[in-house]
Amino acid sequence: MAALRAVSGRRAFLAAGAALLAAGCARGRSPPLPGGEMLSTNYRIGHRLREQGVAAATETRQARVVIVGAGIAGLSAAWRLRRAGFTDFDLLELEDAAGGNARWGENAVSAYPWGSHYIPLPTVEARATRLLLAELGVLTGDPEAPAPEYEERALVQAPQERLYRNGSWSEGLAPARGEGGGEVEQWQRFQARMREMQSSRGRDGRRAFAIPLEHSSRDPRWLALDGITMEAWLRSQGFTSERVRWLVDYACRDDYGCDYRGVSAWAGIHYFACRTGAARNAEHDAVLTWPEGNGFVVRELLRRYGLQVTGGALVHRAEEDARGVRLGIHLAREGRAVEIRAEHVIWAAPFGFAARALADAGLAAAGRSYQYAPWVTANLTLSEPPYAHHGAPLAWDNVLYDSPSLGYVVATHQGLASRPGATVVTWYLPLSGEAPAAGRKRLLSTTRESWARAALAELARPHPEIREIATRIDVFANGHAMVLPRPGLIWGDARRRFSAHRGRIHFAHADASGLSLFEEANDRGVAAAEAVLAALGERPETFRHRT
Repeated sequence: MAALRAVSGRRAFLAAGAALLAAGCARGRSPPLPGGEMLSTNYRIGHRLREQGVAAATETRQARVVIVGAGIAGLSAAWRLRRAGFTDFDLLELEDAAGGNARWGENAVSAYPWGSHYIPLPTVEARATRLLLAELGVLTGDPEAPAPEYEERALVQAPQERLYRNGSWSEGLAPARGEGGGEVEQWQRFQARMREMQSSRGRDGRRAFAIPLEHSSRDPRWLALDGITMEAWLRSQGFTSERVRWLVDYACRDDYGCDYRGVSAWAGIHYFACRTGAARNAEHDAVLTWPEGNGFVVRELLRRYGLQVTGGALVHRAEEDARGVRLGIHLAREGRAVEIRAEHVIWAAPFGFAARALADAGLAAAGRSYQYAPWVTANLTLSEPPYAHHGAPLAWDNVLYDSPSLGYVVATHQGLASRPGATVVTWYLPLSGEAPAAGRKRLLSTTRESWARAALAELARPHPEIREIATRIDVFANGHAMVLPRPGLIWGDARRRFSAHRGRIHFAHADASGLSLFEEANDRGVAAAEAVLAALGERPETFRHRT
């Protein structure tokens, strides 16, 4: 979500999760459960092929370029190719629709996100993201300026965030006045340390923590932080405060779907230290958001460029040689298999999926080392906004302190006028307190009704009226939401194999950075597209930042 979060570990998570489900399953105490739909990723296609095998191809055809994956990375690659005047490419997607983690939905009340729902102000290094936002009319000033101007309707409106703790809402996430002096002192010391990290540079002159990641320092002093957990780093620095640890854990679960005991210290610090973007007409911590979240970018790219996406397409084989790439593809909608012989392939799907398709044994082994976080998202359509019974008023981002979830965002928050009508709130629950495989198993075995009851039970703490005003609850289960930046992934051999690969397959997913962030996916997609253009004899000016 928008800022900074946490919970206390595996045992506390499992206990809290069990309590949520138990409370949600209690019967006869409240109105009937609202209707809705249970959605999930197209995991059944892969499971079916794994169990039944792959059918022989009924067609073989040629292609110049194939983009595998229509999330932000794949769409960014398609955008860059189109901007260069190159249109001879196919765009394949396993899911039924484009978007990846930026997918969205909508109903009569509002559009709403199913995944990522905001973009922080892009840094100078995130040049490709700035150029994209300028084309979409979101960045209205000079994209090369240190602090460009942004479209007012995209900048998050106040109040931006609030925190529910001890029965009351408070604005922002910082400790309230009157809390123990030790808590406040450590909070201030942590904030000062992160500001110091923002400006730190390595011996190579690069920023220690930059976004996109490729612009970060390679100084061994900083890279060593990837070898320990964020919890271990906090302990080594004397940060024992409950509030500081809550903040850090919340941040790790927010961006990485993993608690701070499992995230590398480099990734944990990166969350706080990489964001140096600024705007001429907004505060430095403002974000860009829309009712459908980052689905706005997806929708606009599809509309502006008329991009045609082949959905339900599972690439189960990718064999690379000096002349091109042979792709084996199962087309679920047509119930048949085809083979495409492409000159170049831009792989913009998760690398864990690539591991099952790649003929290159080294890359396949590297892909198998990637782990992914399972998530549950629920969109609750409400007849009226939830009421603040005590404390700060409704904000865009509403965080619950002692909770396994991340709280909720309000889809209609960006409306030009505040109105008491119907709204949609999006509730996020990373299954970060258990092993990823166990979390995915629970996703597959838990019904929409159970997840809906869990969401209602948790939101009833700050909003006792939630059951009465909820008119519909749709749930989305995502078994592989984002890569887990465990110690050793970001600056280790597996990621380096993908990012350093040179050949006919160009790896474009955010997994090439080890961080599932918009700017990383966008930059990697643009980089892959420019590498393809260069291989085809084109020499367009780069959209990427030059270090």
